[in-house]
Amino acid sequence: MSDLQLGLLAIGVLLVVGVFAYNWRQESVARRAAEKASPRGHADARTQPEPSRPGTAAAERPAAHSVTRAPSASTEALPDSRIDYVVELTFGTPITAGMLVQQWKANEHRYAGRAILACDGGGAGWRRLSVDDMAAVDSLRAGLQLVTREGAASDAELIEFRAAVETLAAATGASVNAPEIRAAAETAQDLDDFCADSDIQVVVHVVAASGGTLSGSRIRSSAEASGLVAEEGARLALRDASGLVLYSLGPLDAAEPGAVSLTLDVPRVPDFPRAFQSMARFAAQLAAELGGDVVDDNRNLLDERSLRAIGAQLDTVHSAFEERGIASGSASALRLFS
Repeated sequence: MSDLQLGLLAIGVLLVVGVFAYNWRQESVARRAAEKASPRGHADARTQPEPSRPGTAAAERPAAHSVTRAPSASTEALPDSRIDYVVELTFGTPITAGMLVQQWKANEHRYAGRAILACDGGGAGWRRLSVDDMAAVDSLRAGLQLVTREGAASDAELIEFRAAVETLAAATGASVNAPEIRAAAETAQDLDDFCADSDIQVVVHVVAASGGTLSGSRIRSSAEASGLVAEEGARLALRDASGLVLYSLGPLDAAEPGAVSLTLDVPRVPDFPRAFQSMARFAAQLAAELGGDVVDDNRNLLDERSLRAIGAQLDTVHSAFEERGIASGSASALRLFS
């Protein structure tokens, strides 16, 4: 084989290798983008139920629906070291809240609702930083939420946030007290694991007996008599005194008139084990009134024993919230699971 042929062969091999390398890189980029778009990086329990949660299709990842949520308690939340990376500033000379708002304004878009700033001073106590606050400010707490449904905050995000707060301190002559980044990142990962295990919905369905249908008007009448109120998207919901949704009721499937689903969003419901008991009683009552059955996603009958088993699982989840010191349905929980 001549030198020319050897040269052409070598060029051909390089071209083939280059094509494979390019394709591999494109697939890698696409894969990383898909992983980033998947909340928390955990499988959807609708398609892959967790083995530790028997019964089922009753425990699920949240799905988008049209239930109108009450105004989030997070609007009143203060930085919380259990769920936030909190940097504290102390001002040698009291400063106005309005001036701090202006200094931080350039960072608002970057962190949006993930960052909360609270101030203390002037005898007004700790409160959210507001441009309308005319009281003197002695101290500031800036908190970056460690976990969202998109996953845990990265080292880079924590470093960037700390630098932004330190820039604010430099501009206002404040001293800084900031936790170690590595410890905060470890806390974020641990918190994300907890959220992944707790970010579930409980869903049961009321369906007609074989060959039958359920009356939509009778379903609505029974629901309203039990305290559920109309929501957008043909759904009804039971709310507590503060306006938080305890559970909601909506159509199961357009192809199955009258069949309905009852849904409880565990981390967003105060005392969710008790709320589940209420939901289970209402489902059984509705089925009895209309001659239907209470079933799971796989159309397995959910009798009283099955519902008690689900309730026992929820007691375990509730204990995990208590161990964290985070109450379900609280301002902190609503922030974590929004």
